[in-house]
Amino acid sequence: MAGPIRFRRDDTSWTLERVDSELRQPLDGKFGATLSHPHFSPPPEYEARQLRMDNGDLALFAWGEDAYWLGNTETPKALWRTNKHTFGESPYPIARWAQRELLAELETADPWLAAHEYVSWFFLPVLFSKDGRETTREFFRDHAAGFPDASREAGLTFYDDLLKTVDLDDHRYTMAAKLGTSEAVDLVRMRATMAEFNAARLLTDAGHTYTPEVSMESGHALDFRVHDPETLVEVTRPEPPSRRRAGTPAAALRETVDGKTSDQLDAHAEAVVFVDCSSFHDDEWRAVAAEQPDVGHEPAVVYRLHPDSPAAGYTKGAVPLHVASQLTERS
Repeated sequence: MAGPIRFRRDDTSWTLERVDSELRQPLDGKFGATLSHPHFSPPPEYEARQLRMDNGDLALFAWGEDAYWLGNTETPKALWRTNKHTFGESPYPIARWAQRELLAELETADPWLAAHEYVSWFFLPVLFSKDGRETTREFFRDHAAGFPDASREAGLTFYDDLLKTVDLDDHRYTMAAKLGTSEAVDLVRMRATMAEFNAARLLTDAGHTYTPEVSMESGHALDFRVHDPETLVEVTRPEPPSRRRAGTPAAALRETVDGKTSDQLDAHAEAVVFVDCSSFHDDEWRAVAAEQPDVGHEPAVVYRLHPDSPAAGYTKGAVPLHVASQLTERS
């Protein structure tokens, strides 16, 4: 399975004739490929072309003293030995030009998504990935980014508001890649990914700074390290009872946390578990809010976020974070 798109950097000499013979022609023989001028001019010291394949694949190529390839198609043999670089690892003028190109493509193909500029920009590496470009767009289009009983517009606006804070910008590839680059829509995994963005929303709104995806000496990785105060956070998002064996909302919570206590939380008992019930429908969440059940680990924060209502939830045990102030008892 291919990952998020990244540049391939090449330091050999390129001409338009070589671009045609070593890039376009091999792709044309396999998929059908045409060269065209890009939407935007590349940085002054570069020349650039788009390569469009008949199957919908797209690639960008810019060359000058060095060259940069970015595409969601088969990599031509001439570039097999080149190193890969994220947008952030590449020269800013090249990265900016390429992202403008992709955003222009998105505006043409999916203007409803391009209208949400922060979501579009943040998730570009997967929205244009080889295997995930259709499924990630479908997730945002047809599943309101994981929120039940919410419109597509409401779900996208919710995450646009989070991402415009830029708190996650330095971790863009790590976080965006979790949404997946698979050819099939996996709603459970994709909703679980968005649970980490929901946790980031709570932490940001509470005024905390944090680092996502922290590798520990135990060999485990936890979802966040909060810096003020120093606190480890692990996030879980239970599927509601209607989608799993657990017969009640409270049982759904405990069953999900059980999976963490035998792994990350066993090794890091001091970590706070964030139990994100944002996949629960209104009636299912009301049952949890009324009972406020234990989840099998303390400290814990149990909550539900929804675009059309305030964050709601409760805590168990001594939670050293300020997120409780962000939660109402019900929503």
